[in-house]
Amino acid sequence: MAIDKKWVNEFVNVTAKAALASSYFIGKNDKIAADKAAVDSMRNELNKMSIKGKIVIGEGELDKAPMLYIGEKLGNGNGPELDIAVDPLEGTNFAANNLPGALSVIAISEKNKLFNAPETYMEKISTNVKEKNVVDLDYSIEKNIFNLSEYLNKKPNNLTACILDRPRHRKIINELTKLKVNIKLITDGDVSGALLVTNPKYNVDIFLGIGGGPEGVLAAAALDAYNCYFQGRFLFKTNSDQTRAKNMGIKDMKKKYELKEIVPGDTIFCATGITSGDLVSGIKLEKKEFTSETLVTHKSLGFKKILKLKKTI
Repeated sequence: MAIDKKWVNEFVNVTAKAALASSYFIGKNDKIAADKAAVDSMRNELNKMSIKGKIVIGEGELDKAPMLYIGEKLGNGNGPELDIAVDPLEGTNFAANNLPGALSVIAISEKNKLFNAPETYMEKISTNVKEKNVVDLDYSIEKNIFNLSEYLNKKPNNLTACILDRPRHRKIINELTKLKVNIKLITDGDVSGALLVTNPKYNVDIFLGIGGGPEGVLAAAALDAYNCYFQGRFLFKTNSDQTRAKNMGIKDMKKKYELKEIVPGDTIFCATGITSGDLVSGIKLEKKEFTSETLVTHKSLGFKKILKLKKTI
């Protein structure tokens, strides 16, 4: 069952208000305050809505997060039952240090139609291909690049790979360099990194590497609307990680998840810019008004747009 399109504007308003709240802390070198402002605003706006919402991906479990915690009920209790995944401030360092790419992100789906990802690492790969078996987490870097090169009819030295700049990725980066692939390193923000494959204007052919599991689900909600390819596999470092995953219903700890398993139902995804980045422009303040840009997708309608809003503060 599709989610009514009337909710698009309401959820855009949620991320725009959260982005605005966080924007007051841009460049203040206080990522905790920037994040708290976004969290407080997002929770406040969600509670005004006529929904029966439930956080399935949030700021953490109840003992770690007083607000927007996993399992928290939101909305006024009237209206549709919706699962909600949030990252009120993706790129806390970007906001704190006035760097490009800070976002306020939300994804919603019908009840029980959004994967409840544990807070652990995830191997990820995303590309703008329609077929299976072009790229795969089990393939070598070389095989993935050569397959993608053939599929896109590009030489490897004309491909660009986006990857988080982390010591854990040194081997992958070295292999990509050996293959003469162009590399776009990002310091944070792997939701936006995964989405750079959606449009040729971003000049990114593949996103890969290890990042947060919850961020993987958020990115998947948008990638699904673009009919892109995504694959993810959780990495569990400790026994407690595995126990938590089992309690969330994960049975196969080494399973590779495809898009249809992560987001089996209809979704709406919104990402509003706090600071300007590759995907969207940041918040602009002028007298008693603010302007925002939000990347919005609505799967069932095939809706994929950047919406600009100008609102009174």
